[in-house]
Amino acid sequence: MDRAILSAAAHQLGEFGYARMSMESVATAAGTTTPSLRRRYRNKAELVAAVIGSLRVEEPPSGAPTPRAHALAILENFHSNLRAIPALAILGSLLAEEERHPELLHLFKTRIVEPRRELLRQALAAGDLPYSADLDALTSMLIGSFYGRYVTIDGIPDDWPNRVLCAVWPADTSPASPHHDDSL
Repeated sequence: MDRAILSAAAHQLGEFGYARMSMESVATAAGTTTPSLRRRYRNKAELVAAVIGSLRVEEPPSGAPTPRAHALAILENFHSNLRAIPALAILGSLLAEEERHPELLHLFKTRIVEPRRELLRQALAAGDLPYSADLDALTSMLIGSFYGRYVTIDGIPDDWPNRVLCAVWPADTSPASPHHDDSL
């Protein structure tokens, strides 16, 4: 029953937003009663906090042959997770409720966003970027590009992780590289 409740709540939070989601509609979608739901979660904020805590994001791979390959794997994993859960729709709803429920946005940041940012920052730090590179700015630019691209007409294309990483950390394009394009 707990999984059904959290699944129904995540779906409704992503589809309707926090303001239009109700305990009654979640209970109905989960196949339970509102009193039963309220025994588990006192209010909607508590339920949404449980949803955020339950979001299962796939962990990025830990091993890669180079720091750049590791950074790319982290961005690809981030992209995959954005597709697997309604993360961006949930984030939009939480941003709209930030004034009334700042704890929910904070939980989303600490549970979903910050762990990925830290892994990416570490991968960038291990790379051969210039010493003067601002790793915090680069991390924000890379992660933020997904949010920015999401709101365009075309959404986030499949090749976005590589394209955005190439903008700040070009792939090896030497003639020995299998990705070298002589037409450039």
